[in-house]
Amino acid sequence: MNSPFIKQLRTGKVKQMGTENANDPLERPWKSGMFKKEQEGKILLTKTGLTSDEVADTKVHGGPEKALFAYPILHYFYWREELNVDIDAGAMGENLVMEEADEFTTYIGDTYRFGDAIIQVSQPRQPCWKPARRFKVLDFALRIQKSGKTGWYYRVIEEGKVEAGSSLELLERPYPEWSIAACNEVMHVNKSDLHLTYELASCPLLAENWRHRLQRRLRGQESSIEKRVYGPNKEK
Repeated sequence: MNSPFIKQLRTGKVKQMGTENANDPLERPWKSGMFKKEQEGKILLTKTGLTSDEVADTKVHGGPEKALFAYPILHYFYWREELNVDIDAGAMGENLVMEEADEFTTYIGDTYRFGDAIIQVSQPRQPCWKPARRFKVLDFALRIQKSGKTGWYYRVIEEGKVEAGSSLELLERPYPEWSIAACNEVMHVNKSDLHLTYELASCPLLAENWRHRLQRRLRGQESSIEKRVYGPNKEK
């Protein structure tokens, strides 16, 4: 198997979009840092992400457990056909445009050397409402969730300078049973399988917010995901 390869490195500032008092929910004011541009040369990667990169909603994006968002470039062939829209690398707001890696070959706790830094897979991405706004596809978040083409996040173990055109060197794979695809299955498909829920919730390198949500499910207290998927005013 080939090593995961960083085809593009992307960062972006928060932008304000939309129109005040718009009748169409997809035209109402919103802001996002998902409009990221391809970067050349070395960039410092810190514990909270790439310098010059921003996120709009720090409650659900960014932070140490979501320092880098990675998305496979091959998924865009699927989305162009599925949605019949012009969509390409960077459209999901990813920092890392990936080749030679996907949700079936990426595992919780995978630890890689990336340039001068060391990064570790922390969780799948939970689809949110902003791609729907960007491409005016109201159920886009739900389609991402159902497709399993979610992408994933890395935490930063050691800071350092990184650049595109780099392969990731695998240093450790402690949980080969927990691919990103398997995690998505437990979270979104096999919700009634409490054994799998318990096993995944017990994985110490799974991001804390995912473990807490799975633990709430075990206690029968899982909250509805409707707001997360359709956004404010029932768009999230």
